[in-house]
Amino acid sequence: MRIVSLLGSATEIVHALGLGDHLVGISHECDYPPAALHLPRVSRPRFDPEGLTSGELDAAVRRAMQEHGSVYEVDSELLASLRPDIVLTQAVCEVCAVPTGSAEEAVASLPGSVRVVSLDAHDIAGILDTIKQVALAADAPHRGDELRSSLRARLDAVRERTTAAAAPRVLLLEWLDPPFAPGHWVPEMVALAGGENLIGNPGVPSVQVEWSTLETLDPEVLLVEPCGFDLDQATADADRAASTLRRIAPRPLARGTGWVLHSAWFSRSGPRIVEGVEALARILHPDRFLDPPDARIARRWP
Repeated sequence: MRIVSLLGSATEIVHALGLGDHLVGISHECDYPPAALHLPRVSRPRFDPEGLTSGELDAAVRRAMQEHGSVYEVDSELLASLRPDIVLTQAVCEVCAVPTGSAEEAVASLPGSVRVVSLDAHDIAGILDTIKQVALAADAPHRGDELRSSLRARLDAVRERTTAAAAPRVLLLEWLDPPFAPGHWVPEMVALAGGENLIGNPGVPSVQVEWSTLETLDPEVLLVEPCGFDLDQATADADRAASTLRRIAPRPLARGTGWVLHSAWFSRSGPRIVEGVEALARILHPDRFLDPPDARIARRWP
């Protein structure tokens, strides 16, 4: 079985299932786990994102969609040389990763039968289902069942420890320039961790909002999690928007309950969202957990 992953979360799922030896190619965005990073990269963005601010990235993405109809391209020659049996992709967000249509177009010219498996989770249950989907495609269903059960047990354990606690009012932003409210599974993550998510709805895409709307919410906790950004990038983005963030979230920034988050544990629909929920629970309910949030995932800001 030869697997090519065009999606960061799919690469993580393959390895979490113990199927990393079957992976022969990965996407441009894949950066975890380290064991996969030596593999050839089959996709690339149509612009260089290095060093761009959230506003510059937003403009570049909109320009790529207008000019090309897509943000990413697949290296068809490299894909053919890898002779995949399965290509993993997604149809949730054309901005986040190679969409299903582009993957199907790239596979159409390949000899033999290549299966395109689209992982289209919109909530946490859907993420757990994609684990089963990959396991079934790789003819290892028992591995999928075991991994799903262990992840669900960890989520249940967080819920049990936070369910009786008062839920702090949480403002989580998935982008700053322009501001975006969270969608898909992220609001659900906040709720599972014992918080009241103030804007953005579960199971649907994130939405652009106005700063004036955010000024009325009065959060107790501010979480800045720009999609695709690591902690240093998120911190730099929050620093650039510091005056605006202080205006919309004065209480958390005065009380030391402002945080930046590494988006890999939140924006990616893979196993690490469970660690993301656990980190959120430690932020929102430090009295109920002995350990602070994982320093790889969350950083107090400012």
